[in-house]
Amino acid sequence: MQNAVTFETELKQLIRDVPDFPEAGILFRDITPLLADGDAFRRVIDTMAEPFAEADFVVSIESRGFILGAPIAYRLGCGLVPVRKSGRLPAETVAEAYSLEYGADSVEIHRDALESGAKILIVDDLLATGGTVRAAINLTDQLGAELLGVSVMIELAALDGRSHLPGVEVHSLITY
Repeated sequence: MQNAVTFETELKQLIRDVPDFPEAGILFRDITPLLADGDAFRRVIDTMAEPFAEADFVVSIESRGFILGAPIAYRLGCGLVPVRKSGRLPAETVAEAYSLEYGADSVEIHRDALESGAKILIVDDLLATGGTVRAAINLTDQLGAELLGVSVMIELAALDGRSHLPGVEVHSLITY
């Protein structure tokens, strides 16, 4: 009997580690080799979307979250709402500041992006400290949306991002 290779193991083999990027001491998980593998990319999208079939909108976080969020919204047959870095959305916005692994930033969403009660799935490529996802949740809460959960490709468990998301269903494919 052969050893079964798990889906997570297959995906990890397609992710490149880049030390000291974007600054010294950070180990960057580069997903571009995985994205270049059509079969793996399709399976990632299908798996990330599957638990959230009832979503009305995918709320996708800039920038790599856009790469995953758009095809997940397509797969679910729902709308896509971007959460962007400050100053990049053209209409009236609401903003939220957050801390991340190597600094601080803020994100915005259009004030009219979601109606109260809209069922949403938040998508990003990575859950690290939880700051960016927490900011996106806070923004969508301000708009009255109903959070179904969060779906990420990679979770950096040692940074304990889940602890900043109590009561939130977090679906991750790969854990480091």
